Amino acid sequence: MTDTDAASNGDAAKVWRSRGYLPHYDEPGLFQLLTFRLHDSLPAIKIAELKNPRLRLTDGQRREALERYLDAGHGACYLRDPRVARLAQETLLHFDGERYRLLAWVVMPNHLHVLAQFLAGCPLPKVVHSWKSYIANQGNKLLRRSGRFWQREYFDRFIRNERHYRNAVQYVESNPVRAGLAGRPELWPYSSAGLRTQS
Repeated sequence: MTDTDAASNGDAAKVWRSRGYLPHYDEPGLFQLLTFRLHDSLPAIKIAELKNPRLRLTDGQRREALERYLDAGHGACYLRDPRVARLAQETLLHFDGERYRLLAWVVMPNHLHVLAQFLAGCPLPKVVHSWKSYIANQGNKLLRRSGRFWQREYFDRFIRNERHYRNAVQYVESNPVRAGLAGRPELWPYSSAGLRTQS
C-alpha cells in the first residue's frame, strides 16, 4: 500500500459526518480502522474520568487508557459466547470484496476492531450500521435476550500511510494477546490472524 492507495481519486466526495458525538470521515476507497463496542463495555463514569482536564492526558494517552479498559473485559461481554463471536466474524466476512475489503479484524469479548477499505457506493456509516444491526438482532436471538446491544457511536481513524497500515494490522491482530486471551495472535479464532492459519 502506498500513500496514494490509502485514498480514493480526487473526484470522490470527502465527507465529515457527526451525529452530535464523534466526527466520522468517509471517503470511498479510504482505508479505515474502526472500533465499535458493546453498550455496557465502557461506563459513562469511566469516560468522564478520562476526560477530566486535571489529568492532562493527550488524545493518544486517553485512547490508550480506554483501550486498556476495554481489553479488561468489562460489561456483559456478549461476544465472549463463541456462537455470537462466530456470528460477528461471519457478518464481517459476508460482503467482503463486494461492499468493502477486509484487511484485518478481531472480535473481542466486548468490542470489535476492523481495518477495511470501503468501496464506492458503500458508505462507511451504512456498512457499519448493517454490521451492528445484524449482529445485534441475531446475537440477541442466540442469547435469548432483548434490548440494547451496541454503543451508539463507533470510533474510526483513516490510515495515513504504509507504516500506519502495518501498525494498524499488528495492533488489531495482537489485541487478544494484549488482553491475555491468547498466547499468539493466530491462536485467537475470531480474527484475521486466526482465520489465516485455518486456511
